Amino acid sequence: MTVGFYSPLPPARTGVADYAAALLAELRRHGRVETAPRSCDVALYHLGNNALHADIYRRALERPGVVVLHDAVLHHFLLGQLEETAYVEEFVYNYGEWHRGLATDLWRGRAASASEARYFDFPMLRRVLERALAVVVHNAEAGLMAGRAVWSAGEADGGVGRRPGGLPHFSPRVVEIPHLFQRPEALPSESAVARYRQRLGVAPDAFLFGVFGHLRESKRLIPVLETFGELRRENPRMALLVAGDCISAELERAAAPYLDSPGVVRRPYLPEREFWLAASAVDACINLRNPAAGETSGIATRLMGIGKPVLLTDSPAAAGFPEDACVRIARGVAERESLRQSLRLLTLANGVAAAIGQAGAEHVRQRHHVELAGTRYWELLCEYCT
Repeated sequence: MTVGFYSPLPPARTGVADYAAALLAELRRHGRVETAPRSCDVALYHLGNNALHADIYRRALERPGVVVLHDAVLHHFLLGQLEETAYVEEFVYNYGEWHRGLATDLWRGRAASASEARYFDFPMLRRVLERALAVVVHNAEAGLMAGRAVWSAGEADGGVGRRPGGLPHFSPRVVEIPHLFQRPEALPSESAVARYRQRLGVAPDAFLFGVFGHLRESKRLIPVLETFGELRRENPRMALLVAGDCISAELERAAAPYLDSPGVVRRPYLPEREFWLAASAVDACINLRNPAAGETSGIATRLMGIGKPVLLTDSPAAAGFPEDACVRIARGVAERESLRQSLRLLTLANGVAAAIGQAGAEHVRQRHHVELAGTRYWELLCEYCT
């Protein structure tokens, strides 16, 4: 059996590429896997919400295979790929003619798509789900979102879903495989971590929080920076590392005054080696998502995996993490106060951060290990081998 593996891979600067590289190596322990072959016995397509997935998306429509939804919302991907007329028609295809006016409004207001909930409420998954043999998601909420997309497609067809050619609407099998974690062969030494913190200008006894990855409005960067600034005036032994590139110029401008504040350390998107240095150097990771696209954060999984406490938005997508293995931050109007109290707890209560980090590491060891994920993927692919 030959598996065709279609995904961005390093050095592409995306979490999907890092995930795919780890999974590819693990799958090759089970059998023959080729990257982007012309033909194969079964294809594995990795789909996410940026332009790197454009050719993969098109191929997934042309030649059905097993689809991995790293984001359970492809709305933003399609906004970037389609012109207005095609976008409106695609929206109508997903949700019915009575939504044509809404589609036009969404297109005209697309500058706000990174933060406005309406763009996350309409995942636009119908076309790829119709063609997929099976769909892999990383959490139960993403599976429910895929199921709702199938239901919406039936509603769009007047209650009786139809595929092209008049065939009955196809509801693909949805399989949850938790986001994988691959521990580095060797984490940085304590001395290397100490030197890195010194290079960042962070005192040895400071409590260092970290925000990592591509910075977009939904990662709540401004509320994080504002809350950190308020608390640092009370406790100067706090520091915040912000490592990543802002997705939009508007967010960059809005964040600039805060990023230049005392205690805030700015780094660009980190290459793999420095990422693990920085991950080892922080005392806790802030990884919020609101609105969310049903994704499980690879950064959160990585930080948990090495025993760092992670602050997550309290959402259905994060429900799979045990209560004692992370810090949940409320959404909406309670977000600021929830974040404020959680930062205080971690910095002032002895042993709390370490205990949460240990619980997170144990959960990741049991549920997210790369060998477990690789075995489940391989078994699934074998079922659809032609």
